[in-house]
Amino acid sequence: MKIVMATGTFDILHPGHGLYLKKAKELGGSEAKLVVVVARDSTVRKRKRVPIVDENQRLEMIKMLKSVDEAYLGHNTDMFKIVKEIKPNIIAIGNDQEFDTSKLQKQLELNGIAVEVKRVDDYKKSELDSSCKIIKKIKNTDFQHSLRNCK
Repeated sequence: MKIVMATGTFDILHPGHGLYLKKAKELGGSEAKLVVVVARDSTVRKRKRVPIVDENQRLEMIKMLKSVDEAYLGHNTDMFKIVKEIKPNIIAIGNDQEFDTSKLQKQLELNGIAVEVKRVDDYKKSELDSSCKIIKKIKNTDFQHSLRNCK
């Protein structure tokens, strides 16, 4: 059985996340095991923004998804540590993730990690196909009207 590792922030879940994880698992074949690594809040802050949903809730949501066999929080300082612990056969990179797969492959090799890096080319295009787009739409919504029915 091949182990496929997929990583991401998964801040506000949307169909694109589901497609990415489904396609990532398929990279390993019909008997593949999908292990997802959810980025730590501290890592997200360093790289792009403050997450809306905290890391523990994001991890809990990812664990509930049908295609996910196991999920863990990443490490705060060494992104290769969890790769060494899980020992995947394949690391799946999402279509919108800003990783140069050949550079990542070389970094892994320099760290003594023998794993194949593959990009998931499929992408679920829709009006709200990223957490950032969802956040922008919320910001542009009439909050007073929307909040009347929220508890």
